[in-house]
Amino acid sequence: MAEESSFDGSEKEEIGSSGGGFGDLGSMDSVESRWVLQDEDDSEIGFDDDDDEFDGTGLESDDEEIPEHRLIRTGPRVDSFDVEALEVPGAPRNDYEDLTIGRRVLLAFQTLGVVFGDVGTSPLYTFSVMFSKSPVQEKEDVIGALSLVLYTLLLIPLIKYVLIVLWANDDGEGGTFALYSLISRHAKISLIPNQLRSDARISSFRLKVPCPELERSLKLKEKLENSLILKKLLLVLVLAGTSMVIADGVVTPAMSVMSAVGGLKVGFDAVEQAISCFFFADQVVMISVAFLVILFSLQKYGTSKMGLVVGPALLIWFCCLAGIGIYNLIKYDSSVYRAFNPVHIYYFFKRNSINAWYALGGCILCATGSEALFADLCYFSVRSVQLTFVCLVLPCLMLGYMGQAAYLIENHADASQAFFSSVPGAAFWPVLFIANVAALIASRTMTTATFSCIKQSTALGCFPRLKIIHTSRKFMGQIYIPVLNWFLLAVCLVVVCSISSINEIGNAYGMAELGVMMTTTILVTLIMLLIWQINIVIVIAFLIVFLGVELIFFSSVIASVGDGSWIILVFAVIMFGIMYVWNYGSKLRYETEVEQKLSMDLMRELGCNLGTIRAPGIGLLYNELVKGVPAIFGHFLTTLPAIHSMVIFVCIKYVPVPVVPQNERFLFRRVCTKSYHLFRCIARYGYKDARKENHQAFEQLLIESLEKFIRREAQERSLESDGNGDSDSEEDFAGSRVVIGPNGSMYSMGVPLLSEYRDLNRPIMEMNNSSNHTNHQPFDASSDSSVSEAEQSLERELSFIHKAKESGVVYLLGHGDIRARKDSWFIKKLVINYFYAFLRKNCRRGTANLSVPQSHLMQVGMTYMV
Repeated sequence: MAEESSFDGSEKEEIGSSGGGFGDLGSMDSVESRWVLQDEDDSEIGFDDDDDEFDGTGLESDDEEIPEHRLIRTGPRVDSFDVEALEVPGAPRNDYEDLTIGRRVLLAFQTLGVVFGDVGTSPLYTFSVMFSKSPVQEKEDVIGALSLVLYTLLLIPLIKYVLIVLWANDDGEGGTFALYSLISRHAKISLIPNQLRSDARISSFRLKVPCPELERSLKLKEKLENSLILKKLLLVLVLAGTSMVIADGVVTPAMSVMSAVGGLKVGFDAVEQAISCFFFADQVVMISVAFLVILFSLQKYGTSKMGLVVGPALLIWFCCLAGIGIYNLIKYDSSVYRAFNPVHIYYFFKRNSINAWYALGGCILCATGSEALFADLCYFSVRSVQLTFVCLVLPCLMLGYMGQAAYLIENHADASQAFFSSVPGAAFWPVLFIANVAALIASRTMTTATFSCIKQSTALGCFPRLKIIHTSRKFMGQIYIPVLNWFLLAVCLVVVCSISSINEIGNAYGMAELGVMMTTTILVTLIMLLIWQINIVIVIAFLIVFLGVELIFFSSVIASVGDGSWIILVFAVIMFGIMYVWNYGSKLRYETEVEQKLSMDLMRELGCNLGTIRAPGIGLLYNELVKGVPAIFGHFLTTLPAIHSMVIFVCIKYVPVPVVPQNERFLFRRVCTKSYHLFRCIARYGYKDARKENHQAFEQLLIESLEKFIRREAQERSLESDGNGDSDSEEDFAGSRVVIGPNGSMYSMGVPLLSEYRDLNRPIMEMNNSSNHTNHQPFDASSDSSVSEAEQSLERELSFIHKAKESGVVYLLGHGDIRARKDSWFIKKLVINYFYAFLRKNCRRGTANLSVPQSHLMQVGMTYMV
C-alpha cells in the first residue's frame, strides 16, 4: 500500500539517523556499558516506558505492582529518554557546548554585565559596613579586616561556587530549583504523585560500577523516596532558599544604588562644604528611587541585548577598581600584603572580640553575588563564567580591597565612605559616574536570577503561573517576567524609603545571601552523595567547612535583625507562604482527581458510545492526570448532549529536566479498545522549554504522531501474531507501549518485539513485507488472510481519524477547583478556600498558552471537596 511504503521509507531514514532508535542496538557492544537498577520483570534492555499496566481487554488497569530492584549490568538504553544520557547527536544538551573560541570570548564578555555586576560592586559598601560595626582603632584593625575579606573571597565565591557548585548545574541551569530538579530526577521526592517510570529515563547521569559510594547512593535514594518527612523537609528547604533568592532580588538593587548615589556626599564635600547640606539622606533616597525606576524599566530588553551594552561599562568599572587599588598601594602603604597571612584574622578577633563578630555581617557582603554566579548560569556557559571570574573579576576585586585598606591605614576617619574617599581627586567624578552605572547593572544581576528561579519553580508546581516573555530567539533560557519585574520594583522602593541606612540594608542583604548560600550547600551535599558519588570524606569536609562558615556569618547578621532588616525577613516569609500554599493546594487537587477518576468498569458499562451521541470531530480534553480517565470527562458526558467521535486526553506534563527534545515530546497510549476511539497523549516539557506552538501546528504534530502510533501498534500486533502462530482479536489486544515523536521517531516498549529486531539495517515493515521472499518462514494462506485483515483494520482506523480531523478539533478544558470539606480544620479551610483560591484566581490561566480561538474552546467547571 502507498501509505505503508511511505511509512517504510521514513522509518528507514529515522532508524539510520536517530540515536534513540533501534539502529543503536547493533553497536551496543561498542558503546560504554553501565550498571543500572532494574525491575525483576523487565527485559534485558529495559523497554518499559510507563508505569501503567494493562488487563486482558486492552483497558488500563489501576493496579500497580511494587517492583523488586536488582543491580545488573546492561548496555545503554535505546528508549527515547536517553537523549540526554547518551548525548545523542542532534539532541543538544546545552546551547553553549559547540561554540567557537570567539563566541566563548564574547560570552565571557557578556557575563560581566549579567553575572558579575553584583559581586563587582561589593567594594562600594563592604568596608563601610564592616567598620560601622567595628570602628578602626589602629593600623592592625585594617589589616585584620582586609585579611578577613580576602579569605572570604577565596573561600566562598572562588572555591565553593566557581570551582564546585557551578558543576552541579542541571544541564546548564543553575539555582536552587535546578538543584532540586536534579535531585528529583534521581529520587522520587516530589510530593505531587504524577511521576512515571519513563521520567527516570531522562536522567543525564550514569551509575558507576558497584562500589561503596554507589551502595551509599542507593541507600540514600531509598530513604528519600520512602520517608514523607524527608520529602517535606527537603521541599521546605528549597522553598526557603527560593524565597531568599526573591528577597535578594529586592535588596540587591537597593543596596547597590544607594551606596553608589551616597558617593555624592563625598564629592560635594570636596567641592564646597556648604553645598553638602543639600544632600542628606532624603535627597539620596529620591535619586535612588529615580535610578531604580529606570533600571526596572530597562529589564524588558533582555539579557543578551543588555549584556552587550553594559559589558563595556563593567569592564571599565573593574579596570577602575584595579587602577585605584594599585594607585593607593603605591601612594599610601604597600604593607597590606601582610593580610594574606590568615593569622591577622585571629588578631582582629582578639582585639575587637564582640565587635569583630558583628563585623562579620559586613564582611559577607564581599561575597554577595556569589549565588548569582550559579543562578544566572542559564544565560551563559560554565567555562565562560569561570574564565571571567578567575582572570578578571577576582584580581580586580582583590586589588580594589587592598587599595582601600592602604588608604584607610592613614585615614581612619574616612571609614564610613571607604571607597569614594580613596578615589584620587582628579578621577573622582568619572569614577562616581562609572560607579552609578555599575550599580544599576549590578541591580539587574539578581533580578535576572530571580526570573530564572521563578520559571523553574513554576514548571515544578511550586509557584503560580505567570506570563513569561522569552527575550532571545537563540537562547531560550533568557526570559523576562513583567508582573514579577514590577512587583520587585514596588517592594524595592518600599525598602529604600523605609530603610535609609546603608548599614541596615547591608544587614538585610547579608541575611538574604546567607539564606540562599546555606540552602545551596545542603543541596550540593546531597548531589555529591546521590549523583556524583564521591568519597564520603570529601563530602563531609565540604559540608563542615562551608556550612560551618556560613552559619558563623549568619549568626552575626541574625543578631542585628531588629535594626530594620526584619522587613526583608518578613518579605521572604510571605514569599515562602505563597509557594508552599500553591504546592500544597496543587498536591491536594491532583490527589483528589486521582481518587475520583472514572473506573474502567464504568467505561465498559457505558460502551463504545459512552452512553451518549458521538458527533464527528476530535476533542482534545486537557487534564493533569497521567493515568486513568479524569473525572472531568464524566462531567462533560453528563453536561453536553454529545461527545466527539474521537477524544484524546492531553496531559501537559513538566518533567524535572531542563529540555525535552521535540522528537520525544509526545507519549501516546490507547485508553480503551479500538471501538472507543479514546487515547491519552502526554506532552512532556522541561522547565526550560518554551511552549510557543500555535494551536494549528500543535494539532498537526499531534495527529501525525497519533497516526504513526497506530501504525506502529498494528506492526507490533502483526509481529506478535506471526510469533505466536495465531491472531488475536481487537478486543483481546492488550495495547502496546510506544513512544513516538512528530518527526517519525518511534520506540517500542513491547518486549516480544526484541526477537524480531535482529536485522537492524531494514525497517520493520520492509522485513514483514519481504519475508515471503525468504526461505526462513514463508506465508501460508491463513497468515496471508490475517495480514490482509490487519491492513484493512489499520486503514479503517486511519480513515476514521482523517474524517474526524476534517470535522474539526475542539479543545475541552476542565477547570477543577477545590474546596475544603466542612469538617476540615479551620487552618485548612483558610488556606484552601481563601489563600489558594485567591492565587488560582489571579494566576495565569492555562488557556493563555494555547493560542486557540474562542470558537474552538469548550470549558466546564468542576469543584472537588478535599
